[in-house]
Amino acid sequence: MNWFLLLCALVIFAGVLMYKVSDRLGFPVLLAFIVLGMLFGSDGLFRIPFEDYSFAEQICTVALIFIMFYGGFGTNFKQAKPVLGRSILLSTVGVVLTALLTGVFCRFALKLPWAESFLLGSVMSSTDAASVFSVLRSKRLNLKYNTASLLEMESGSNDPCSYMLTVFFISLVNGNANAGNLAYMMFSQIAYGLIGGVLVSILAIAAFRKIKFPVAGFDSVFVIGVAILSYALPAALGGNGYLSAYIVGIALGNVSFPNKKNLVYFFDGATSLIQMIIFFLLGLLSFPSKLPGIALPALLIALFLTLIARPLAVALLLTPFKCKPRQQLLVSFAGLRGASSIVFAIVATMSVTTHGDLFHIVFFVVLFSITLQGSLLPFVSKKLKMIDESGDVMKTFNDYSEEVAVRFVKLSCPKGISGAADNCVK
Repeated sequence: MNWFLLLCALVIFAGVLMYKVSDRLGFPVLLAFIVLGMLFGSDGLFRIPFEDYSFAEQICTVALIFIMFYGGFGTNFKQAKPVLGRSILLSTVGVVLTALLTGVFCRFALKLPWAESFLLGSVMSSTDAASVFSVLRSKRLNLKYNTASLLEMESGSNDPCSYMLTVFFISLVNGNANAGNLAYMMFSQIAYGLIGGVLVSILAIAAFRKIKFPVAGFDSVFVIGVAILSYALPAALGGNGYLSAYIVGIALGNVSFPNKKNLVYFFDGATSLIQMIIFFLLGLLSFPSKLPGIALPALLIALFLTLIARPLAVALLLTPFKCKPRQQLLVSFAGLRGASSIVFAIVATMSVTTHGDLFHIVFFVVLFSITLQGSLLPFVSKKLKMIDESGDVMKTFNDYSEEVAVRFVKLSCPKGISGAADNCVK
């Protein structure tokens, strides 16, 4: 037990150090956590044996609850409102288009069965909120045309759709579901997720406005309970818990109640630790020795996803809104894959037997996305002339505070003059 705690402490300290190193070298910090996990894993320097997909899936599911919740809680809805329609389209129709296009490519390029091909496409169809938020905040990417809000809303809300597609195609691959069951599953995922999110939001907001917490910090504990309930309640009924968690997060994050800003700071730090744990754990679960064997098909999928599927889906959905081509190009390039894709790959690996190593294919694609797209996103933004020098990307988050200019005025009070000091005070 003591050695395990010592290891946990060393990993946390290493993770904190990685923040500084990654910022100086210019690569996303989340990549550093994955690499750190790979170094500690079965094929790494420290060779810690770890192949427990079930344990990893349970830990990652809990972690994703808070990532999804904070994706809504930390988003400033007023800033995102002008691009709300586009964000919803990208996080729903965009996810479906990306999954279908990638699935067709996997079918013909990799010769996988149809159901498995679409399962692979579904797993990788969403962009990752943690990865996108990390790059936008750390690099202070102030983007034109509300693009930052568009990316934040999309990446924070598209995991539920990707998860729903993943569950749908898992049922098809297993061959144990008929049309009626599949239709009800899709209905329950959406309906119970929406109802659960709205219901928990109403109750949580009412509780925050009426309950006076006796001890400082209890409100943080209460919000943790709300986040867990927002997932567990609809999930127990067959609904989409991730959708519910995001709805509750964005509802709570955009209403006024005491100590709200401190809660944003708390969840910002908590989700940073959660991201550190989840990416380290996923790196620990991987086997780097297996990556060369799947490198070619995984690279082809990554290139197709980045250069064709994602840009095509974005163009089809944003062109009717008369979005500028350079904005569409940036939105396409900013479609980072991350932890959610790997977590859904773990769910698929545990649920079905596939012809290929689905987990390591997705793992490779995520490494490619974070390394290439995450590192080059500031450069691409500048080349596309999408940087807004007068803006502040932090306005799109709920922990933003307006900077107030401070002016110092020097007054001289002559000695020996009666009442001079009083006049100076006035």
